Amino acid sequence: MGVRIIDTTFRDAHQSLIATRLRTEDMLPVAEVMDSIGFYSMEVWGGATFDVCIRYLREDPWVRLKELRSRIRRTKLQMLLRGQNLVGYQHYPDDVVEAFVGKAYEAGIDIFRVFDALNDVRNMEVSIRKAKKAGALVQGAISYTVSPVHTLEHYMRIVEELLALDVDVITIKDMAGIITPHNARELIHEIKSRFKVPVNLHTHSTGGMSTAAYVCAVESGVDFIDTSISPLAFGTAQPGIQSVYHALKPELRPDVDMGLVKRVSKYLSDVLEKKYSHLLNPKVLLPNPNVVIHQIPGGMLSNLISQLKQENALDKLDEVLEEVPRVRKDLGYPPLVTPLSQIVGTQAVMNVLAGRYKIITKEVVKYVKGLYGRPPAPFSKEIVDVVLKGEKPFEGRPADLLEPRLNKCREEVRKLGVEATDENVLTYCLFPDTATEFFRGAPPPPEEKPKPQRSGGQRSYRVVVDGKSFTVVVRHLEK
Repeated sequence: MGVRIIDTTFRDAHQSLIATRLRTEDMLPVAEVMDSIGFYSMEVWGGATFDVCIRYLREDPWVRLKELRSRIRRTKLQMLLRGQNLVGYQHYPDDVVEAFVGKAYEAGIDIFRVFDALNDVRNMEVSIRKAKKAGALVQGAISYTVSPVHTLEHYMRIVEELLALDVDVITIKDMAGIITPHNARELIHEIKSRFKVPVNLHTHSTGGMSTAAYVCAVESGVDFIDTSISPLAFGTAQPGIQSVYHALKPELRPDVDMGLVKRVSKYLSDVLEKKYSHLLNPKVLLPNPNVVIHQIPGGMLSNLISQLKQENALDKLDEVLEEVPRVRKDLGYPPLVTPLSQIVGTQAVMNVLAGRYKIITKEVVKYVKGLYGRPPAPFSKEIVDVVLKGEKPFEGRPADLLEPRLNKCREEVRKLGVEATDENVLTYCLFPDTATEFFRGAPPPPEEKPKPQRSGGQRSYRVVVDGKSFTVVVRHLEK
């Protein structure tokens, strides 16, 4: 039997290429066709889709999931879950995590792909146990990166911890598109020979090696690979099923209907041209071999460019790209995936604009204090001295510090005059400010535009002094 396909067209593909802006109304017309292609599963939810739905599209993500489930009956549906972060950017209390996972399963999710940005399995435990208890399948995901500490044995220890939680599949999550064909072959062979567990490889085409990596992975016995449907493929997204199919030996190819794939591809071409062409930046479609060096995922690169534009400092981009690996080393070589990619990237921007660690973001302070989890390697002495000042970091599971919040959120939703359904309460728990605007029917915020260059103006910096965060505004006065 050939390799099985996890399709990402309705989630990671458009998140990577068009800023997660594909609307539900443009998914539904081909949902039933995609259900007939023969995919093992379809990733349709999670990641940034939840936030973008309510913040920018003003759509209810729960309604999207239910609409897709009503049309996709044969193919499993799956979601990307950031462990204790769920689909947000911070740790949520255990009661919120358990309620969210249970409701997502009830709404139609069959498979939960669970990861943690630091590969701290303690941050994955509650969501994995709840998903298994509910009856779902769980893919325990390793955030793949390259550093002096991320050795083969390092990854095997993570696999052991995940299998102790009874996950069904081990997913190698290469969010930056940096896995080489050789490393894919070696890692997959080691996992399967040691643990006899199904393995899934997820990668992006950012570095230009994805199709070659998939060919090597399939020849090494990988059970699942993630692809999307061209033209919503390649670049910073997953490789297209059309190309991967023909790159494989006939006996290793997936059992999918390529005629139906062609039909969906034609539909996507039309809808992208009519409604989303302004979002397709040619830069995200071109391979970037430098990603193997700086390991910056496409979404993180876009965020860095946005920050520099707002500071009228886009000319500093190359300096920031050189600073990112240095900050990452200082912070213990975290994988560059949400939220650590934003934490490392923002600190690199501040280092370039204001001087190395002259200004430290509150997120870096929280991270160094242990409030995100255990780093892969020790922090540099410089960052420890500046942030901790002799204080000992928290070494426990970060969520143990959080009070239950679900019932409080339910009361706050009622006070808004909104029906306190489980879905509404969970949406509010995750994004209270955005959810309030969404419930009240407020228009979406305008897309951010760079500030005009001028001799006068101001810059805002966040400064941490004795553990407290302050905003400092520097005004440039015209003479």
